[in-house]
Amino acid sequence: MTCAIIVAAGKGARMGPNVDKLFLELHGSPVVAHTWRRLDEVPEIAEIVMVIRDGMQPTFAELAEKCKFRKPFRLVPGGKERQDSVWNGLEALSSNAEIVAIQDAARPCTPLALIAATIEAARETGAAVAAQPVTDTIKESADGRLVERTLDRARLWAVQTPQTFRVEVIRRALASVRQRGLLVTDDAAACELIGQPVRLVESDAPNPKVTRPGDLAYVEACLRQKA
Repeated sequence: MTCAIIVAAGKGARMGPNVDKLFLELHGSPVVAHTWRRLDEVPEIAEIVMVIRDGMQPTFAELAEKCKFRKPFRLVPGGKERQDSVWNGLEALSSNAEIVAIQDAARPCTPLALIAATIEAARETGAAVAAQPVTDTIKESADGRLVERTLDRARLWAVQTPQTFRVEVIRRALASVRQRGLLVTDDAAACELIGQPVRLVESDAPNPKVTRPGDLAYVEACLRQKA
């Protein structure tokens, strides 16, 4: 059984004070509704766990009713950090879940074919991430003012979501992170810490994330193009 976890418990502080970026309306629907709809449309996915801020359950239940999503879903309170929210989502999966695709709620344009490709890659390797090769020249700086060195962009990839795993692999990886008191920036980093290979699945179509106000016009254009 393949499931999805949508991580929707963050505060999105970079969008500005008193702004919930997940409920900003783009192309006729809230950002999170577009994301949810994409996972709902993937044939391989049987159920969805939505990890949300506690107290938002009625809002998300109403959204699901309004959008008439078809897949069974659960609403689960998030944790202090993203990795805690993912852990809560894993704990809520059905007992027969074998593969889980973990998606940022603020990434509403992800192509269905890319989601399916990460699922297939995770079946084969145990862990897989959507990613794009870096095309810009990347500089490293310790103080944010002066350049220390130039990195070899031929070896660099910008990682996105979904990040997809065999359930037992990501549970073991995050359990190790929790036991060691570490903080990781994404789920694949937890796999790296336990020596689990992570497959790169190249994303050759736009898969932007809503992070700052300047992202909104581009994300809406991508949504219109996919309509």
